[in-house]
Amino acid sequence: MKPTADTRSAYRHFQPITTRWMDNDVYGHVNNVIYYSYFDTVVNTYLIRQGVLDIEAGDTIGLVIETQCNYFSALSFPDTVVAGLRVARLGNSSVRYEVGLFRNDEDVAAAQGHFVHVYVDRATRRPVPLPAALRHALQALVNEPADAGA
Repeated sequence: MKPTADTRSAYRHFQPITTRWMDNDVYGHVNNVIYYSYFDTVVNTYLIRQGVLDIEAGDTIGLVIETQCNYFSALSFPDTVVAGLRVARLGNSSVRYEVGLFRNDEDVAAAQGHFVHVYVDRATRRPVPLPAALRHALQALVNEPADAGA
């Protein structure tokens, strides 16, 4: 089944990201590997601003175990990318983040994808249950079904 681009209404949190000259490749558009850095940027900035990720000394860290992206239209410098973020699955020790990347003020995603973090103990690298504060911050990103409450 061919994927279709979501609109902004499918996401719970948004963050503008300024493209850089070096993001463009020789074909004049943002290179595919840069899209994944945008994914990391929106997720980790959200977690840091929520006070649930200490990248230098936190006991719990997220490791990426799966990632994927679909490309629908090109982004290029000097576009502003607006990254939309939602949580599709909130497990005991894992989270599936979904990200839509929107060009400037456009309502339809230029690209969208996901990655899965497994949260582990920093020292042992063994999975741990999501800390309560992290779970609470992530719950705010969970999309409810359209017919919720009906």
